[in-house]
Amino acid sequence: MSDGTDEGVIVGIDLGTTQSAVAVVDSGFPILLADENGASLTPSAVWYGKEGEIEVGKAALRRAGVSPVVTSVKSLMGRAAGEGQLDENGRLDTPAGPRTPEEVSAEILRKLKTVAETRLEKPVGKAVITVPAYFHDGQRAATKKAGELAGLEVVRILSEPTAAALSYGLDRLDENSRVAVFDFGGGTFDVSILEMREGVFEVTSTAGDTQLGGDDFDELIAEMAAAEMKVALADLEPLERVSWLREGRRVKHALSEDDEVIFRMPFIEECQVSRKVFEVKMQTLLDRMESCCRRAMLDSQIDPTDLKAVVMVGGSSRIPVVKRRVAEVFGMEPDLSQHPDEAIARGAAIQAGILAGTVREVLLLDVTPLSLGIETMGGLMNVLIARNTTIPCKAGEMFTNAADGQKSMKVRVLQGERELAADNWELGSFEVPFAPERRGQARVGVEFRIDADGILSVLARDTATGKDTVIEVGSAAVDVTESKVEQMVSESVEHAFEDMNARVFEEARLKADELLPAVEVALEQAGEFLEQEELEKIKIARDGVVEAIQSEKAAELKGAVEVLDSATETLAALLVERATGALFSGS
Repeated sequence: MSDGTDEGVIVGIDLGTTQSAVAVVDSGFPILLADENGASLTPSAVWYGKEGEIEVGKAALRRAGVSPVVTSVKSLMGRAAGEGQLDENGRLDTPAGPRTPEEVSAEILRKLKTVAETRLEKPVGKAVITVPAYFHDGQRAATKKAGELAGLEVVRILSEPTAAALSYGLDRLDENSRVAVFDFGGGTFDVSILEMREGVFEVTSTAGDTQLGGDDFDELIAEMAAAEMKVALADLEPLERVSWLREGRRVKHALSEDDEVIFRMPFIEECQVSRKVFEVKMQTLLDRMESCCRRAMLDSQIDPTDLKAVVMVGGSSRIPVVKRRVAEVFGMEPDLSQHPDEAIARGAAIQAGILAGTVREVLLLDVTPLSLGIETMGGLMNVLIARNTTIPCKAGEMFTNAADGQKSMKVRVLQGERELAADNWELGSFEVPFAPERRGQARVGVEFRIDADGILSVLARDTATGKDTVIEVGSAAVDVTESKVEQMVSESVEHAFEDMNARVFEEARLKADELLPAVEVALEQAGEFLEQEELEKIKIARDGVVEAIQSEKAAELKGAVEVLDSATETLAALLVERATGALFSGS
């Protein structure tokens, strides 16, 4: 049954931290749709009145001086309950009562939907919505849910750098050429390396920080001014603090043009902010930005000289020192041909046009930013899908029961880059029941699937019964900030040697745990047939394994297990002969 919407219309939406936009392809060109005041950018702000009134965008910001306004809600999407401004139920406190980040974002999307319907003069029911490339499963699923709450069918969740690349124009690229897309917005930062291969535009690596953006620069300027005026910014009432941050944003914008700007607050002495001092104070934030850029190139195994262009988008790309640092990191002047605030929405509209069939299709392949796997015996991380794997994708593996009589297997879904399960993040877990069997006899197949939106589903199948257990991990938020995502990757490099040692030790210990009891049983059954010298050799090797386990040294244990394995070859052959003889004699 039709809901009255135009099945052919799919809009592209940039749901931003600071401001959002909606666009559509018209006559082959992506255009931003303006509201009744002619503004194509809608501030990502929502005001709730005590009587249930709701205002979005500039109307909401006008309320900011006198009552609370929800801003930067994007940074709370998919976060765990109790984190940041969220209460124990994962909601924000508003004058109209508790609201989830998804519900707040839905108000912004509902406003954009209205703008689109007014301009297009027809109902709109489908959308492509962009997210930072480094948004994890929970954040992507939360964004999709927000769209659904706004009455939109979200046909694709699109990574922002990919959207920027679409806006940049794929026709500019020659075969095998690479570009870096640098997206520095109000609250998030992403950098991706993209390559054209055989007509396919592929993201080869992505890195970023969803806790780094223009908001941090606003706060930095407000802190500089507050220190000058002897005001404790942290002690201000929420509404006062908002006013300071708003003035910080105005000064930041002005400093992109002027060397010095006056910071003014009502009823307080004003002060002068210098671009030179501001740039010095920014260095820590710029270092975080640079680290992401270098990691993206490292993951793609390229040098700056391999890049054809560095495409800069996002409002924070306007800051002069940001442009200079980018030029230093990549060894070339950045491409500023794209409108910083509009490129993402235009790219989303192009993707929407491709899906609607109004734009010539170009295949876009995104990647997953962190490895995904499950915990196996010994507390190890077994990777099923490695980081920077092109999505959509799927991968699976078969696992067996670790103990006699085991009735179920717990599948812990992990995300991260470390060798030990405990050092990675748990996305979710579930039990797979099966009939009790001897060790190694039960079989459970586990398959991971990541769809085009980057949302993970996990299927576990008991091969004996064919019964499936399926969960969508997209609903499980990970209680981490994106600075911790960067930390995860950095630590995986920093601790690579000790992590690998830990894995080698655990794998050797597991083998030792299997081998030692088997050797004891074998000695009881066939030890009397061995020469004394060979028997002594096995006992010395067995004691060596026991001592190596206690030493907790990976190389020693691995070597000791190999020695014991080799020393028991004759014993194993004797057992096979006896078993074969018994079989053929019928005894």
